[in-house]
Amino acid sequence: MVTALLVALGAAVGAPLRYLVDRAVQSAHRTRLPLGTLTVNVAGSFLLGALVGVPVAPALGALLGTGFCGALTTWSTCGYETLRLARTGARSVALANIVLSVTVGLGAAWLGFALARALAG
Repeated sequence: MVTALLVALGAAVGAPLRYLVDRAVQSAHRTRLPLGTLTVNVAGSFLLGALVGVPVAPALGALLGTGFCGALTTWSTCGYETLRLARTGARSVALANIVLSVTVGLGAAWLGFALARALAG
């Protein structure tokens, strides 16, 4: 029960932050590429990689990993935005979105992991 509450607490912070960051980034960059979603997914992937890179208590993992990062990142929105782009004829932008999201997201997770391991000694 405590773990579920920690997940909910992390999500209560991550979800509104996702919305605010997405809107701020997207409004600052007038492009068809959904940079707001890309930004939160890359940031969340980096943070989750860092959390995996150092030993954290299960409670902290539930709060930050499952709750916060789970609510901050939004791969379902990435999928929807990619489909929407493809269906409206912006196939090259859709392809760029999915390639960037996957490669930069994985790279950010790896970088977060490597940095955390290096700092942890």
